[in-house]
Amino acid sequence: MRLATKGTFCRAQVSCAAHFAVLLTMAMLAGCKPVGPNYNRPAYQVPAAFKESGSSTMVMEPPSPSGGGWKTASPADEKRRGKWWEIYQDSQLNKLEERISSTNQTLRQATESYLAARDQVTATRASLYPKFSVGPSIARDNVSQNGPSYSPGKDTAYNDFVLSGQASWEPDLWGRIRRGVEAARSNAQAAAADQANVELSLEAELAADYFQLRGLDAETKLLMETVSDLERQLDLTQRRLAGGVATEVDVAQARTQLETVRAQLTDLGVTRAQFEHAIGTIANYKLSEFSIPFSPLDGAVPEIPVGVPSQLLERRPDIAAAERRAAAANAQIGIAASAFYPNINLSGTGGFESLHGGTWIQGPSALWSLGAQATELLFDAGQRHALTDQARHSYEAQAAGYRSTVFQAFNEVEDELSGLRILKGESKEVQQAVDSAQHSFELSNQRYKGGVTGYLEVLTAESALLQSQRTEIDLRTRRFVASVGLVRALGGGWDAGQLPK
Repeated sequence: MRLATKGTFCRAQVSCAAHFAVLLTMAMLAGCKPVGPNYNRPAYQVPAAFKESGSSTMVMEPPSPSGGGWKTASPADEKRRGKWWEIYQDSQLNKLEERISSTNQTLRQATESYLAARDQVTATRASLYPKFSVGPSIARDNVSQNGPSYSPGKDTAYNDFVLSGQASWEPDLWGRIRRGVEAARSNAQAAAADQANVELSLEAELAADYFQLRGLDAETKLLMETVSDLERQLDLTQRRLAGGVATEVDVAQARTQLETVRAQLTDLGVTRAQFEHAIGTIANYKLSEFSIPFSPLDGAVPEIPVGVPSQLLERRPDIAAAERRAAAANAQIGIAASAFYPNINLSGTGGFESLHGGTWIQGPSALWSLGAQATELLFDAGQRHALTDQARHSYEAQAAGYRSTVFQAFNEVEDELSGLRILKGESKEVQQAVDSAQHSFELSNQRYKGGVTGYLEVLTAESALLQSQRTEIDLRTRRFVASVGLVRALGGGWDAGQLPK
């Protein structure tokens, strides 16, 4: 169907009526409800409490409201955002972490992906509005005297001056474009959540590497002290040999123990260098100029506020990304369903045309045309039905992916909570073992100096003490790393209120 009229602007009321009709049509069409299902967040049964959480780390707050929309962040949320690593009160760690947002190229890639997705929202939304174009043309034409348009007595050569503008609009009667904007916006929000997840992962990885490096420094300090002690033990044994009290076996055992610990000390340098390189890469330093000062790990592991399980749905960026992709997939159902309805296009042309430049921009030279066209597809061999079913299945796949992400998030939180609880109890036991081994070593050393026992007893006691001390350092390091893992599992202070609107 196409309606068209051409004439002159000799009557102003015709033009006004046409403009009014177009505006009225736009207003009416803009109010039409989009086809397809409206989105609701996929349901997930959230437990009332974390299995492994204790009352000392619980921060009870109201659960998130149900429905598909994200809640607005509360003032309390602001206190948990941002620089979560500052709970460790480590200035060196703070300096390293703060470089990530401005220098890391992996994060830069995620940021640019988000910006591209945001631009797609603007590009899709532009289809809601009419398109206008304008252009002048000047031509010199010559009509064939043997052609059907030739008229005797009329010049065959003439000028043609045209200044015209065109307007076209496809009203979003069925909501195809609006659903497209909805999908693009959800994808942009998912990209923003992906960016936050990449940033959180990089921050957590750097912190974990940093604490492991400091754990190696603590172990290095222990081995250096042990080497100094073994050197004194070797000197004592050699003097006792010279005095006829000790044997060559005692000296050999003392030297063997000393060289073994020295080798272990050297080996720690390899692992420390690897952690230092990993940290420098994340923080985007030139590795040839980057180094971390020697800093043995000590101090207590800070308590991490856990909150109630329902808050986890709002504070994990990967959960937010999965949820937003489910929303985008839901919008695709409406886009597919809109294909069952006719396409309607409105168009208009207006301008001036004259044979002479002097009369080009004058009332009698005006021209205009208004038209409408509707097209309905009658047969497509089931393609639209298949595409609609495909969109529904894609949504169900994204909804299942969302629930799987939530399920995995709860698993990670429980793992980190149980790890911290078990490691804390194990640390107390190991500390008791260290104290016992220290006492045993002191007794054995006194017995050896008094000539009551051989050096083998001292060697055995010292080996047990060193092993217990290294285990204690390892557990301390693992507790710090586990606390970082818990922060990451809880979202690192991020919440869905930070998603772009």
